[in-house]
Amino acid sequence: MEVLLSREELSEGIDRLAHLVEGERGEQRLVLVGVLTGSIMLVADLLRRLDGFIEVGMVSASSYRGLGTTPGKLDLHLDLLPDVSQKHVLLVDDIFDTGRTMTALVEAIYARGAASVKSLVLLRKKSRTEVVMQPDYVGFDIPDVFVVGYGLDHNGAWRNLPEICLIDVPVGS
Repeated sequence: MEVLLSREELSEGIDRLAHLVEGERGEQRLVLVGVLTGSIMLVADLLRRLDGFIEVGMVSASSYRGLGTTPGKLDLHLDLLPDVSQKHVLLVDDIFDTGRTMTALVEAIYARGAASVKSLVLLRKKSRTEVVMQPDYVGFDIPDVFVVGYGLDHNGAWRNLPEICLIDVPVGS
């Protein structure tokens, strides 16, 4: 596999994202909500770089099944979401592809009474976006390629890689 983003590049990108979040939030209490399962490494690394009071929760959203690379029906599971009523939320996901997942999650969190919702993604594929919304914080813009590692998987494999790697997957499979 070819490395697209090295450990060092990822670390520098997460440092930059944490600095941006800290600069905008000030002393504000924050609920950091990670999207399972792809964001777990990002959430852990980002959390270690943020100061002050931070509550953590997780949500699950999936639209890819098995070996597929084309999104299907979006399923949201908010069981692990803490009370966000009148709180400031930072929604963290691994990748912004079509944008449908992030848009649906932001709407669902606002529907639960959040005072504000900001979105942060490690990766964004601008060419695949199908929604008007854009993430508030973006680690890296990448081309329309299939990537694994640092939490991202293909059919459950490769999440444990410490870098982001290109993987050759037939389009539409």
